[in-house]
Amino acid sequence: TAVWLGDPKAYIAAVLGGKTMAIWLIVGLWIVYLALTANLELSNLVLGLLIAIGLTLLLRPSPSKFEIRRLPVALGALGRYLLVVFSDVIKSGLVAARLVLDPALPVKPGIIAIPSDCDSELATALSAHSITLAPGEMVVEIGKDGTMYAHALDATRAAEYVEEAQELRRGLLRKIFR
Repeated sequence: TAVWLGDPKAYIAAVLGGKTMAIWLIVGLWIVYLALTANLELSNLVLGLLIAIGLTLLLRPSPSKFEIRRLPVALGALGRYLLVVFSDVIKSGLVAARLVLDPALPVKPGIIAIPSDCDSELATALSAHSITLAPGEMVVEIGKDGTMYAHALDATRAAEYVEEAQELRRGLLRKIFR
C-alpha cells in the first residue's frame, strides 16, 4: 500500500504500478471523456485530463502484460457477455412486468446471497452491475469475501436461476480479464 510521504511522483508511481499502462489508461479515459462531451475547449480538456488521472489513481490498475494473441478471445467473450446481460435484462423485465401486472401480485421478495468467486474486484463489480441492471433484482451489498447480497422481487425463482447465471458471467469475465 502506498503512503503519502511528501513526494508526489513516488506516490503516484507506487499507486499506479507500471507507468506505461497507467499512461495508456489515462489517455484512453481522456479520449472517451472528450468523445462523450464533444467539447474541445481548453477548460474541458483540462477537466477531462484531471478526471482521467483521478480515475486511474482510484482504479489502481494492476500491472499485467497485454498479449495481442488473447485479444480475439477477450473480444469474443466481451460480445457474448454483453449479449447475456442484454438477454437477462429482457427476460427479467418480462418476469417483473408479469409479477407486477398480476392482480394477485405473487411477489415473494427477499435477499439472496450470491458468491461472486471472481478473480478481481473489477470482475465482481461488473457482475454486481449486470445483476442490478436486470429488473426485479438489485445488489445491495458486497461482503468482504466477495459475496453479493441481492434483493429480488421473487426470491424463490431468483435463488434457482442465480447460480447458473453467475457461473456463466464469471466464466466470461475470466476470459475477458485474463
